[in-house]
Amino acid sequence: MGRWQPVDHRRRGRRRLSSWIWFLLGSFSVAGLVLFMVQHYHHQQDPSQLLFERDTRTEMVSPTRLNFTEEVTSASSFSRQLAEQMTLAKAYVFIAKEHNNLHLAWELSSKIRSCQLLLSKAAMRGQPISLDESKPIISGLSALIYKAQDAHYDIATTMMTMKSHIQALEERANAATVQTTIFGQLVAEALPKSIHCLMIKLTSDWLIEPSRHELADENRNSPRLVDNNLYHFCIFSDNVIASSVVVNSTVSNADHPKQLVFHIVTNRVSYNAMQAWFLSNDFKGSAIEIRSIEEFSWLNASYSPVVKQLLDTDARAYYFGEQTSQDTISEPKVRNPKYLSLLNHLRFYIPEIYPQLEKIIFLDDDVVVQKDLTPLFSLDLHGNVNGAVETCLEAFHRYYKYLNFSNPLISSKFDPQACGWAFGMNVFDLIAWRKANVTARYHYWQEQNRERTLWKLGTLPPGLLSFYGLTEPLDRRWHVLGLGYDVNIDNRLIETAAVIHYNGNMKPWLKLGIGRYKPFWLRFLNSSHPYLQDCVTA
Repeated sequence: MGRWQPVDHRRRGRRRLSSWIWFLLGSFSVAGLVLFMVQHYHHQQDPSQLLFERDTRTEMVSPTRLNFTEEVTSASSFSRQLAEQMTLAKAYVFIAKEHNNLHLAWELSSKIRSCQLLLSKAAMRGQPISLDESKPIISGLSALIYKAQDAHYDIATTMMTMKSHIQALEERANAATVQTTIFGQLVAEALPKSIHCLMIKLTSDWLIEPSRHELADENRNSPRLVDNNLYHFCIFSDNVIASSVVVNSTVSNADHPKQLVFHIVTNRVSYNAMQAWFLSNDFKGSAIEIRSIEEFSWLNASYSPVVKQLLDTDARAYYFGEQTSQDTISEPKVRNPKYLSLLNHLRFYIPEIYPQLEKIIFLDDDVVVQKDLTPLFSLDLHGNVNGAVETCLEAFHRYYKYLNFSNPLISSKFDPQACGWAFGMNVFDLIAWRKANVTARYHYWQEQNRERTLWKLGTLPPGLLSFYGLTEPLDRRWHVLGLGYDVNIDNRLIETAAVIHYNGNMKPWLKLGIGRYKPFWLRFLNSSHPYLQDCVTA
């Protein structure tokens, strides 16, 4: 037989069937596959009619500069037809095994291995597969596929079998997604060795140099800390390096850095390292206060619902115990203990922490400041408490995405389409806060959510409730989010932003941080510090 004859439309149908099943298997679409197979039932025919449609020019392609990925996806290549037939044959291997036709399954598997071997050789040698090489395998696979169809594997049987296998694949994919989320959280929460090393060195310095204690006491008693003519910022964090970058980036872009005051609250473990770092580095004359959350004796279970939850056996079992419920499996983030961290919830107690201040800017420890933020202090909030950038132009940022509107307590008081806003760079009018008693609102909603029926995680949902009707929208250029999970943020948007926020698991101080965003953070890291150099090298 000289040349392969052109195929007719029925033969094209068979090729489309194999390619579409390959595509549908990759996308795990059960409904799509079932519908497709019904639509293409009438295209079944004898494989002897399944012939190649090729131009002589295909066989004369030069082997140089062969891109095998393009070769496999090219509509005019034998590699693609081999791959499609192999994928279709794999589907029939499953069906043959389920019908206990082990010999047919073995024959199909043998041909599949031959097909895989040929594709592998073509990739290694960098040359396209020729007509002579592909013809016997394609013919053999086609005959076996026809044999499988002829062995009473009718369309209904095939549809049901494929549906069950695709459902199994979907379950495996969902389980893998959950595992990926959990592992991502573990990596994000784990302290890198270099930062751990740095904290040990800094803590050692603090313990062996009592002179620094006196300087720290002087800083804590400075009148600048309560001077409302200055610009006040607060940061709540246990990460020394991250806090340092926030402070350094803010003062580096300020027109008058000596008028800036930073109030940092950390925990007992990080307190000594924080003190040693900020006392040994120059931040252009700005005032820096370091305090430990353990100093706030008023933050106890009788006052704070969050502290009460930390002491509650059921809540601790939910956040720190074993994963048992289906709800937890589907949403592993709800089990993240960071959402019960007092440092994370300290933002709702700012007026109590700084009773003499009138206005303050709250900064998360995963932000970088790129513009002078002092104009925000003169911004008119129109009587509102919270100045924040709205996020409802992005996905999943309206109230109904965060709150349970099937609960009448929520649906009767809030608009499900109300626009969400971002925590991470917020201007707080503390006079208006005290007047509106926002902290009491926060306590009320935390108490109502003690069974976790109103929302499941984080500080943003209670923030949306507590500051409802009290938030002034800021220009979006003040705060750009997503650098910790979105790889497609426009560079122009980043470069014009006053604050960029690495919210998400891919923090810039971690190896899994997004590479193209790291330089914005690294430029404000004091990498010349000898301890930091030693720890990175180690």
